[in-house]
Amino acid sequence: MLESAAGSGLGIAVALPVGYFVARGEWAARALQPYIAASQAVPAVALAPLLALWLGYGLLPIAVLCALLVFFPMLVNTVLGLRSLDVDVLNAARVDGVTRWGMIRYIEIPLALPSILTGVRAGFTLSITGAVVGEFVMGGDGLGQLLAVQRNEADSVGLFVTLFTLALLAVCAYGLMRLMEERAQR
Repeated sequence: MLESAAGSGLGIAVALPVGYFVARGEWAARALQPYIAASQAVPAVALAPLLALWLGYGLLPIAVLCALLVFFPMLVNTVLGLRSLDVDVLNAARVDGVTRWGMIRYIEIPLALPSILTGVRAGFTLSITGAVVGEFVMGGDGLGQLLAVQRNEADSVGLFVTLFTLALLAVCAYGLMRLMEERAQR
């Protein structure tokens, strides 16, 4: 869960600002969208050995792998939420003299928040997969490493229990994010 949370935090820190720039800047959209789309074609399993070579072993490369997995759903939902805002509301705020930062803080983010939080929720759930894949390839001491050991020992009962535990963790993460989403929307 630590690897998953760290990767989600890193993914949020990158995806939300990039999503804002893609949604609001035509030049940013043109420049970044092809690379963003291409990033989804590379399997996480293929990236994990490279991250281990570049960043070593431990929490950091696994968190980066998780961040790469959660980046896309967070970014896409942020862009969707910002691009679907009512133009009349935005224009009325501009007429009332709302500054650029005021627009972001009081109009755009609150109105796009349901979509943004949906992406964060989906991304956080996916980050568990990233942690497992990272531990498969880069080692560690979590459930991904346990799955690798159980696979090598042909321990089918252990595999099922570990997979059930991972599914339960994903459900709990999803539920926790949903509660946080409801609280933030209030």
